[in-house]
Amino acid sequence: MSFTSTVLTVTTGSTETVTDLTRDCEQFLADTASGRDGLLHLFVPHATAGLALLETGSGSDTDLLTALHHLLPADNRWQHRHGSPGHGRDHVLPALIPPHATVPVLAGRMELGTWQSICLVDTNKDNPRRQVRLSFLG
Repeated sequence: MSFTSTVLTVTTGSTETVTDLTRDCEQFLADTASGRDGLLHLFVPHATAGLALLETGSGSDTDLLTALHHLLPADNRWQHRHGSPGHGRDHVLPALIPPHATVPVLAGRMELGTWQSICLVDTNKDNPRRQVRLSFLG
C-alpha cells in the first residue's frame, strides 16, 4: 500500500458555482495509481464549500444551486454576518454538502456511476480561489 496526495487550486470566481473535478481526478489517478486498486479521497479545507457527486451538463448543477437557494436563502436571517449579504448561509453549506468524498478505484480508475461526476460546490462569492486535496491510498 502507498499513499499519494496533491492539492488542486480551483478558481471559482465571484459567482456561485458547481465545478466538475472529474477530469482532474482521472489525471491524478493516471499519474499515481499505476493500475492499482484503492481509494480516492477528496477534501476541501474551507468552511464554505463542499463536494458532491452528481450528473453535470444536463441542468443538475443548476438545479442544485437553485435547491440551495431555497434551503439556504442569501438574506439577513443568519447569525454569521460578515462578508456579502447572506454569507452566513455559506457556512451552513458543508453540513448539507460535505467537504469530503471517497470514491473506490479499481485498476487505476474511479468506479463512478455512468452519469456521476465529482464536483466542487461553492456558494461563497467572497472567496474566488479554493483548494481541493486529492489523496490516493492503494
